[in-house]
Amino acid sequence: MSHIDYDSDFDENAAPITELSKPQRRVLGVLVEKAFTTPDQYPLTLKALTSGANQKSNRAPVTNYSEDALEEAMEELRELGLAAVVHTGTGRTERFRHYMRRRFSFTESQLAVITELMLRGRQSLGELRARASRMVAIDNLDDLRHELKGLRDMGYLQATNALERRGTEVDHTLYRDSENRTLTQTSHAAQDDEGPSAPARPAPAATPVQSAASVSPEFASRLESLERACDAQRLENQQLRAELDALKQTVDEATSQLEDLRQSLGG
Repeated sequence: MSHIDYDSDFDENAAPITELSKPQRRVLGVLVEKAFTTPDQYPLTLKALTSGANQKSNRAPVTNYSEDALEEAMEELRELGLAAVVHTGTGRTERFRHYMRRRFSFTESQLAVITELMLRGRQSLGELRARASRMVAIDNLDDLRHELKGLRDMGYLQATNALERRGTEVDHTLYRDSENRTLTQTSHAAQDDEGPSAPARPAPAATPVQSAASVSPEFASRLESLERACDAQRLENQQLRAELDALKQTVDEATSQLEDLRQSLGG
């Protein structure tokens, strides 16, 4: 499919993009997601863009944007150099594409992660890895953490805690101030467990009662093993839930494509 890119001369030296509106994030997220997952349907028509923006799977919150609202958001993204209207070589129907790679120096994995966060918001690392892997394969949590640290260093990621700690959730930083979506987070040094730490206070001397009540090494070992097993089960549940969401989205996309084919055949 050949395209005419009307915004190909956008000034890449423009000021960094630090915030986007809700409709802008939804439009941009859908364009990037569909470019990864259904490249044969990309660039998107307005109808396909609207369907993708308002679909029930892999969207939080679920929305009901009108075509007019999405066209307005698309025009704003064009002005920011983040998207463009294109035409096929033989058709007159306008189609829409993104230019994220022209405005952000993301790796492909980082682009998938930011897209997933724009579409669903705050997530655990296990959920994020499973969902973003629909677009770009992220083999394990260590690989994900590496990409997240890069995004955080660029100022596009926030976290509830150190990325290495269990239970940590992350989100993008493209919210507007009025949305009040800032996560409580520690400094980079604390998040990475790097840098000098305060000297530990000496433990108080154990009293005879404390010594008698102390747990045995065997019990402590069993307790630690149980905690690890619970953490592993929790992570597996998160990943299974994310994979189920991804499967639902695949079914939705296939259903939409079949409906488009039926209509094109005059059914």
